[in-house]
Amino acid sequence: MAKRATRGKYHGFIVVEKPAGVTSHDVVSVVRKLTGERRVGHAGTLDPAAVGVLPIAVGQATRTVEYLSDATKSYLAEITFGVSTDTLDADGTVTGIVDASHVTEEQVRAALHHFRGEIPQVPPMYAAIKIDGRPLYERARQGEHIELEARPITIYELELVSWEHPVAEIFLHCSKGTYVRSLARDLGDAVGMPAHMSNLVRLSTGPFTLEDAWRLDELEEIISEGAWEDVAAHPDASLQDRPAVVLSAAQVSQWRNGSEISADVPDSLVRVYDSQGVWLGVGRGLPERGVIKPEKVVTE
Repeated sequence: MAKRATRGKYHGFIVVEKPAGVTSHDVVSVVRKLTGERRVGHAGTLDPAAVGVLPIAVGQATRTVEYLSDATKSYLAEITFGVSTDTLDADGTVTGIVDASHVTEEQVRAALHHFRGEIPQVPPMYAAIKIDGRPLYERARQGEHIELEARPITIYELELVSWEHPVAEIFLHCSKGTYVRSLARDLGDAVGMPAHMSNLVRLSTGPFTLEDAWRLDELEEIISEGAWEDVAAHPDASLQDRPAVVLSAAQVSQWRNGSEISADVPDSLVRVYDSQGVWLGVGRGLPERGVIKPEKVVTE
């Protein structure tokens, strides 16, 4: 095992290729042990059966992980027609089986057309959404059923990658809040039969892709060899699509005191740096007042 690192030594995002059978929280625990860093969190839960991109924020990156909450995600999913489960995925208990022999590739392609763009989607009962302070999955396990309201989501891309009866492999690029399990259910309804998500691979979360990902055993080797800075993304990586602002020496002092900085910036989050390119944190542009208001001030 890698030696336990000194706290505060590691900062940044590391993209983990989450294996099947472990929770997102399990991955956080492993990274916490490997780095010795107390401040560790993840960006976007992946179900235990799902695999793929799980960005892990370490050290100062935990201060910007919240900005990934609005990030889009992309997936490669398998949807099996003719079988329904209570969880809408392969981990659940089968609740129905029908003959799917008449489902065709053409039907599936036609159904996909109705799910592109902004659409309403009803979340699955087995979800972490809290109703009256309790996660839905807890209530579902106790046999409760709640009529959930549809929530607006956006599916930017949705394509049939392959068809091997009765399984459709699809690619989708979607907004936050999208449940691929619910999409599987709804696609089944669109062709007139039950369906469930039989496999899921997350390909990307915001700027982080599967090509950037490391297995947990590889991460252990990376840390033991002192190569963290060679593979970890900077804590500002979750904001690379936001404008950057460079402060003068006088403004840096003001910023570190939590004072607003006069600047001509758009109404958005901005990345803030000094003249040497050192990251100072995150601000909110207030163009009507001509200032940047500090939201996250980095002192380390």
